[in-house]
Amino acid sequence: MISSIFGKTKPINYIIVLVFLFVFYWFWHAMMSTMPSESEVFALKLLASAVLLLSVFVADFIVKRNKLTEPNSFAILFYAILVLVFPETLLDNDAVFCSLFLLLASRRLISIRSLKNIKLKIFDATVWVMVSSVFYDWAILYLLLVFAAIYIYEPKNIRNWMVPFAGIFTVFMIGYGILVLAGNTAYITEHYQLRFNWDSSYFSNIANSSKLILYILLIFALSIYAFLKLGKAGLGKIVTMRLIAFSFVIGLVVKILTKSSDDYPIMITFFPAVIFLTNYVESIKKANIKELVLMASIAVPLLVRAIGLIIG
Repeated sequence: MISSIFGKTKPINYIIVLVFLFVFYWFWHAMMSTMPSESEVFALKLLASAVLLLSVFVADFIVKRNKLTEPNSFAILFYAILVLVFPETLLDNDAVFCSLFLLLASRRLISIRSLKNIKLKIFDATVWVMVSSVFYDWAILYLLLVFAAIYIYEPKNIRNWMVPFAGIFTVFMIGYGILVLAGNTAYITEHYQLRFNWDSSYFSNIANSSKLILYILLIFALSIYAFLKLGKAGLGKIVTMRLIAFSFVIGLVVKILTKSSDDYPIMITFFPAVIFLTNYVESIKKANIKELVLMASIAVPLLVRAIGLIIG
């Protein structure tokens, strides 16, 4: 049943996922007693919920436009499931906004494989990465992904290597101009401290640490499986998958470096994760096994979340 619904690209699939995410976003805030009382705070949370839904559309657009998976809706389904598995990230508006801009950066980097307008795409990706670093200073590490894309697709053109610096300078000048008008030029040195914030309480919690470890191990295992499968098939998509895998690793590093009591940046790893999850489900040939895997993917997080709410 699930595979028959999300195995195709139908408008009803988007409605199901978007309605679930919208309802779950406000439900989780209500459960965590973070419902806004002031109009400005409410407007910010409403904007964050809209950005979350927009991120689903952007992720789905990237997947379909670049044919990273077969034509289905499994990617948006797994995106919603990961939000269910890591609901704490919904409490962090920075995670939601940063994730969107990194998705926009990934979209431009992946599209470089067409070898058209390479410099423009590198510039755009750099700008989006710099904007994402406004929310998490360590997100600036995604500039490594930009240089990795240059190395993968067209490393011999020296001008390509200079474009990211032009993008960084452009964002710096525009940002600095805005800060001068706002009278807050100290923001740059205050924000970009790139310090290692460690919250031992999060990782000392068995539920949190085990969930994170299982998530990392699962995605790494599926990524290895995907590379083995693509390697045997001899498909050119393996080059793009390397870039996506590197994006996941950088996301994990950013999460570890920015982990504090108020930061939950795990959402920035959701996009590469859903690609590997979707590719694995697509590789299952037997319909009944695929259905069982999808049912378990939905039922287990729901059951764990329900038990957690009851116990908590």
